[in-house]
Amino acid sequence: MARITRVAPELPVSNLGEAIAFYGRLGFALASQSAEGYAILERDGIALHLFEDKLHRSAAMGVHLFTPDLAEMYEEFAGRGVQFSQGIERKPWGNRDFRVKDAFGNELKFTEPLGDDE
Repeated sequence: MARITRVAPELPVSNLGEAIAFYGRLGFALASQSAEGYAILERDGIALHLFEDKLHRSAAMGVHLFTPDLAEMYEEFAGRGVQFSQGIERKPWGNRDFRVKDAFGNELKFTEPLGDDE
């Protein structure tokens, strides 16, 4: 069977420069940027694609990013002055997560799966 080896969500933003700066505070580095309002940011082998949508034709997105180091990542972001839309919470479906929204309504859900005994 053919495999999928990577996923890269495309997030609409109305100000690409502001978005690149915001995601930089989350540890994402600019991998490439085009003059047409498109940028690719990467961290830990994960890519986020941003496209400038000044007319707001696209709805904001939600993205789950999985980590085994949720508390450490939360502290990393807090140390960089990141504002959270939700602190660390245990979810009934077996995960813990915290959430961050960019200025354009896109929500990143940093998620840590819990074991059966947690």
